[in-house]
Order: sequence, then structure tokens, then C-alpha cells
Amino acid sequence: MRVLVFTHMYPVPQHPENGVFVQQQVLSLRREGIDVDVLHVDVKRSKWLYPASVVPLAGRVLRERYDLVHAHYVFAGIVARMQLRYPLVITHHGDETLHGWQAPLCWALSRMADRTIVVSEQMKQAIGLESAVVVPCGVDFNLFRPMPQEEARARLGLPTGKGLVLFVGDITKRLKRFDLVQEAVGRLRAGGLDVELVVAHKRPYETIPLYMNACDVLVLPSECEGSPQVIKEAMACNLPVVCTEVGDVTEVMAGVTGCHTCWRDAEDIAAKVAQVLERRERTNAREKTRRYDLPAVARRILQVYEGVVRERG
Repeated sequence: MRVLVFTHMYPVPQHPENGVFVQQQVLSLRREGIDVDVLHVDVKRSKWLYPASVVPLAGRVLRERYDLVHAHYVFAGIVARMQLRYPLVITHHGDETLHGWQAPLCWALSRMADRTIVVSEQMKQAIGLESAVVVPCGVDFNLFRPMPQEEARARLGLPTGKGLVLFVGDITKRLKRFDLVQEAVGRLRAGGLDVELVVAHKRPYETIPLYMNACDVLVLPSECEGSPQVIKEAMACNLPVVCTEVGDVTEVMAGVTGCHTCWRDAEDIAAKVAQVLERRERTNAREKTRRYDLPAVARRILQVYEGVVRERG
């Protein structure tokens, strides 16, 4: 099988963290024996490249033979649907299906694609398409693995003897609610706890497991998420998590001791973090999240591909 992956998000030297999960999926599919070409148009250079990306896509599908095109995110999907030569699989990754002006576009595009993949059941319900397939992005269990906390702190130059609260993500995005993490940590300090906030924003992706092993708890108080990758990655490191009930986190964290859901409220976040810091224990989450291992997810994607190819003959 030969597949063209078309995306506006993919790691480049200037933005190595951009679309890492797409790259990981491509690499895992190749390991399953799929011949995958990647066409990446870096729209961070200019928003005009969104519509202009139809040109390189058209050139590629006219020159090469594929079994299908797999587009990631709605705008790449719209451009990819302009070609009719090959079947189209579209993956919606985030909260664009749930709110805002992109939600109607996702709804319409999902009905024009040959198959739609979403990363959570909540997103499937939002687009209202029974044939949509729920496949969360996979986690690299070789990269995200437990290691001694003292070693991780030493490599990052972080203090020992303190409780470290970790935030991973873009602190400028309002929906991530970084302000609540700051306020919660402030409350803990005011209550006499020796705690420090550690922020991993615009850090090399390969260093994120170090932060997760160095810290005592990850906090994610987002207002909206699809299937937050950072939660599954933290759990693969056995790092306790405090997170709002967004996306599929309730399902992902079910039955895991040391992982807590919280209200979108600094006082409640502080209370849950205090519980984790008091226990001072890692979780048993790694084994419970094995179903998100990259090879397992790649095989589910492959099943989607095979179904589309059969339907189109």
C-alpha cells in the first residue's frame, strides 16, 4: 500500500515541536510496511500558503500513484478533497470540531471524505458521523519512559527537595489556562508548601520526558481539548496528573491511582496538587496506557486504510 500524507503541521528545524504526533504516526506506519510519502506545506511562513498548497498537492497526485491520501486537520483536508483521483482519509486532531467557526467546516468535510478519523469519542459525537473512527494518537513508549527523578532533575538543573509542578504547552494560548496553574501554585506557596512551577514551553520534544520524570505532577486545566497528547505521555512516564475533564481524559485516566480530574478553578487545582505532593508517589499508569503505544495505533490506522481501499475497489 502506498499513501500520501498531506499536512500543514510537521516538524521543521525552526519549529521542531510542530506536528510531532503526525511525524510519529508516519514513522510507525512505515514500520508496519506502509510506503508513506509526506507532503508538508509550512503555513507558519505565510497564511497564504493554505490555499496555495493546492498546487504542490495537485502536482504530486498527478505525477505519482497512491492508494489514498491522508490529510491531517481541516484545512489540509479541504485542499486534499479538491483532488478526486484518490480516496481521502481525514484526521481531526483537536478542539476545532467542538467549537468556533472551524466546527462547521469539520462537519462538512467529514461528509466529503471517504473516511474520517477523530481522536476522541467526544469529537465523533460533535461531528455526528456514525462512520467516523476514533483513533487517538500514539505515544512513543521508548522515548516516554520512567527514569530516576534525581537524575532528571540534575540533567535539567532543577532543584532537589522541592515539589515541582509541571506545565507543558503554549502558555500564550488562552484555552490552556496557564493562569490557573500560576494561581494554584501561588495558593500552595501561601499555604506553606515548598513548591515551584516548571514550564516546558518551546522546549525540544526529546527533552519533555526529562521534565516529566523530574517533576512531581503535571497540571493541565484546559477549557477544551481533543485528546491531549501530553496526558498520555505523562502517564507513560508514571507521572501523576491533575487535569480538567476535557477530551478523553476521563477514559484515559480511569482506574489510575494518583491521577485526578479537577474543576477549572485554582482552589480545586491546588487541593488536588497538594494531595499528589503529600503522597509523593509515582503512578501505575504506564501499563494501563499500553493501548496507545505507537505500533498498536499504527495497526488501527492501517485497518482504516484497508477498509477505504476495499470500498473504492
